[in-house]
Amino acid sequence: MKSSVRVRFFATAREAMGAASVDREVPASGSTIGAVLSGLAEEHPRLKPVLKGSRFVRNGRYVGGPRARVAPGDEIGVHPPYSGG
Repeated sequence: MKSSVRVRFFATAREAMGAASVDREVPASGSTIGAVLSGLAEEHPRLKPVLKGSRFVRNGRYVGGPRARVAPGDEIGVHPPYSGG
């Protein structure tokens, strides 16, 4: 049985995806942020370079990196480096 996670994109990640968020299927046992995002980067090649410098959020809290685990129902945030004043 599978379920989904919601992936939200900010700044240049949103531009690369052409969407503010997408839902992705994950196994009932969960997955890693990296596995979820690598599938998206394959489908949306403009996203791949953005991910290299991005920070990731799981359910509103920053995680150490793409090896962090996610479970069905979780929300992932992709935060590329921001600039501005």
